[in-house]
Amino acid sequence: MFYDPVYLLFVMPGILLGLWATFKTRTTFDRYSHVESAKRITGAEAASRLLSGAGIHDVRIEETDGFLSDHYDPVAKVLRLSPGVYRSDSIAAIGVACHEAGHAIQHATSYGALGLRSALVPAVNLASPGAYIFFFAGFLLHMQPLIWIGIVCFGLAVLFSLVTLPVEYDASERAKKLMVSSGIVSGDEAKGASEVLSAAFLTYVAAAVTALLTLLYYLYRSGLLSRRD
Repeated sequence: MFYDPVYLLFVMPGILLGLWATFKTRTTFDRYSHVESAKRITGAEAASRLLSGAGIHDVRIEETDGFLSDHYDPVAKVLRLSPGVYRSDSIAAIGVACHEAGHAIQHATSYGALGLRSALVPAVNLASPGAYIFFFAGFLLHMQPLIWIGIVCFGLAVLFSLVTLPVEYDASERAKKLMVSSGIVSGDEAKGASEVLSAAFLTYVAAAVTALLTLLYYLYRSGLLSRRD
């Protein structure tokens, strides 16, 4: 609604980290997307093997549009893989597919952090758009209660970002172990897949850092972190 250079001072570390994480993820994925797995298993087949090995037979695996748009839908019990992952037999594709299968395994085993994140989704979807409106309306109209409502709403988004970290980390760790124990890749191949997953995890770290810094900015502008009458 208005330009505030102080905001950039607060969030710039998160922005820079996000740019680096995006660059790192894309370049690492691109590098290992040209390395074929020895067994020529596609991402879709790798995910299917992991799910079957975990005794999960009620999760569909579908192809979806987009670049690295891969995700697991716990409501529909559908694992959606992008074309570059679903059809590819590269080490990068296998790593990403196994990561998403890790989320399905989390869901099947009632992993606590995943349940909490899923429970937060409706509240975050409702509160996040209103956070900016309440905060800036309160700031422009000099109405402190509106500012605090905006901060509380945005705080839910920050909580969501923080809860996402253990969820994503755990899914990657499951994938790194299971893709080897299931015979999908060798130990050496798993190192490349692990690099892809570790780079992707940085994007979630960057998102959490940016969200926290933005919350600090809101608290600063509200007067809590600065001396204001």
